[in-house]
Amino acid sequence: MNKIYITTAIPYVNGNPHIGHAMDYCLADCYARYQRAKGNEIRFQVGTDEHGNKIAQKAKDLSISVDKYVEENSNKFKDFITKLNISYTDFIRTTDLEHEKRAQEIWRRLSDHIYKAKYEGWYCTGCERYITKKEYDENNGVCPDHQKPYEKLEEENYYLRISDFKDRIRDAILTNEMEILPDFRKKEILKLLEESPDVSISRPISQLSWGVPVPDDSSQVMYVWLDALSNYITVLGFPDTLDFKEWWPADAQFVGKDILRFHAIIWPAMLIGLGLPLPKTLVSHGMVLCDGQKMSKSIGNVIDPIEVLGKYGLDAFRYYFLRHVDTFADSDFTWEKYDDAYNNELANDLGNLVQRLATLAEKNHILLDERDKAGLSDEYCGLMDKFEFSKAFDYVWDKIQNLNKRIDEEKPWSLAKNGEIEKLERCMKSLINSLVDAVYELMPFLPNASEKIIDVFSGEIHPPKTPLFPKER
Repeated sequence: MNKIYITTAIPYVNGNPHIGHAMDYCLADCYARYQRAKGNEIRFQVGTDEHGNKIAQKAKDLSISVDKYVEENSNKFKDFITKLNISYTDFIRTTDLEHEKRAQEIWRRLSDHIYKAKYEGWYCTGCERYITKKEYDENNGVCPDHQKPYEKLEEENYYLRISDFKDRIRDAILTNEMEILPDFRKKEILKLLEESPDVSISRPISQLSWGVPVPDDSSQVMYVWLDALSNYITVLGFPDTLDFKEWWPADAQFVGKDILRFHAIIWPAMLIGLGLPLPKTLVSHGMVLCDGQKMSKSIGNVIDPIEVLGKYGLDAFRYYFLRHVDTFADSDFTWEKYDDAYNNELANDLGNLVQRLATLAEKNHILLDERDKAGLSDEYCGLMDKFEFSKAFDYVWDKIQNLNKRIDEEKPWSLAKNGEIEKLERCMKSLINSLVDAVYELMPFLPNASEKIIDVFSGEIHPPKTPLFPKER
């Protein structure tokens, strides 16, 4: 048994959960369930990022205390994670006192690589980071993600000297000591690494009061990125617990492509400065588009994941976003595609298959022999180990579709009608055992439906009292 540590990017609590958060959670959960199926022990982190100007301003706008605001919004994300049936083990909030204390200790341990300097330049409040002159020019002075002009700021801040770590980070990426997936993202990160300036890691308290105080300097507050990135090790009790020593480095860190640069440059720099090993794999997923366009409040095409969950339920949600959304590339969502995937694939291919087999088995008194659970196939494991989840899902679904073809070809109902009992038993047991084997590989993707199907074919077989995937909602 191996210890496997899995992390997700902690969302900023100034808004509601969105589809990108759901992708982080579902992909990480899929990997966690797969590793458990292989007999490994899992530590699985989720949480919320709760400091920064946007948080404080939002609370002020709502005329509530910032503590109450972050607690309410953190609970929104916790509820959302529960709705998605995410099998996490640890939930961290960056306002936890233990996290703040440990983040300050991380600052102290990085002090040889930190310096204070005045800076005048362009800043994006939405991104909460300074913008290089090159970025400013390329974007014509307007943030492409937030559609707001950059601000001109002059401040005295603390900086993390990224130049101290560039060679080491580059080597780690090139040798796959810290693997970046998909592979084509490596070139992007290596290019960004070459151009990466030293990083501002604090703000004057006059500009930012809601944050972790900088150790030994009451005039400064930790910048959100150093605070937030620290969560991956503070949740394990860094620096002084046995848990941390047993579980770090992370085996897989799941992030959206829009924040990969921070996880592939700033985060490794921090770890190297702390004398810690780097994460083994950074898994960067693409964006979910709507009708071929990036989701945007200004365009009005944002898809609410709670609304999607409400239409056909959790199994349909996980089915679509883990199979029809490519693990690594940008993929499209439309309600038409979602309806089609539910009705013509999930309900027809799997739901009808279970109903037909269970009905035939009950009618003909078929009992399964006791047998050991089949192992996961090599091809399936090969895809899952490479984090090719959408391809692994396709691989399992091919088995489901082939079983539907086999039923039509082998016609067990005809065997029953002709009184060929031995042939019928062999045929039915083979079909049901093949289905159960496929469902065990389906379990990481659709845990709820998979458990129901396993239950149907355990002991005396009875068809589900209601369809697994009812077409009318």
